[in-house]
Amino acid sequence: MIKEFRDFLNKGNVIDLAVAVIIGGAFGAIINSLVNDIIMPLIGILLGGLDFSLLTITVGDAVVAYGLFLQAIVNFVVIAFVIFLVVRSYNRMRKEEEEAPAALPAPSAEEVLLTEIRDLMKAK
Repeated sequence: MIKEFRDFLNKGNVIDLAVAVIIGGAFGAIINSLVNDIIMPLIGILLGGLDFSLLTITVGDAVVAYGLFLQAIVNFVVIAFVIFLVVRSYNRMRKEEEEAPAALPAPSAEEVLLTEIRDLMKAK
């Protein structure tokens, strides 16, 4: 069982997944900063200085912070849009690679020899 576990950890997919999670966390911090520090203040200015994080409703003893919910929605939309742009760019690059004509492989030594024989026979 230990050997199987070691083999599982040594597979490339586990390492790739770990790197993706770490980069995803860092990317999430960047997007959160973009939304919280740049986009939301601009939206607040457009809406007359409104700060979404302060929007709340008190129901009995409970405080419903619907402003934080609105901010989470904006975060989601920005992240989804950025991912859309990345995937779109990746798909375009793949499509260009697929559409590019493949270079013909160099003829093998046998093909070169047969071509020379054919040419000599035509010349006679």
